[in-house]
Amino acid sequence: MLQSRALVIALILLLTTTLPEVQSKSIFDKDRRELMAIPETIASYFYEAVNKVSPKVSQFLLDTVQSPTVIAARQRIAKEATKVSIMFEQLIEKIKSVWYTRILGY
Repeated sequence: MLQSRALVIALILLLTTTLPEVQSKSIFDKDRRELMAIPETIASYFYEAVNKVSPKVSQFLLDTVQSPTVIAARQRIAKEATKVSIMFEQLIEKIKSVWYTRILGY
């Protein structure tokens, strides 16, 4: 179980792309800091499938994920994703403010 979690984390860093959320959410939701959740889920499914077919390959993936280079890249991506998420939330707040004051006249 611990290995699969580590692999999931590593594959998230390797994928570094987010897919559109499956369930629709309002863009005004405050809980927008889940940018890494979808790639993590995809990586988990990928690891499970690889592990069923070839445990040696899954062990290689696990070793690759635990390398210092991948760990550093993952930390950097997580840091930047957090910055982008915060900037996005601030932008949404500014848009809401303009909408309510200028457009609706509140």
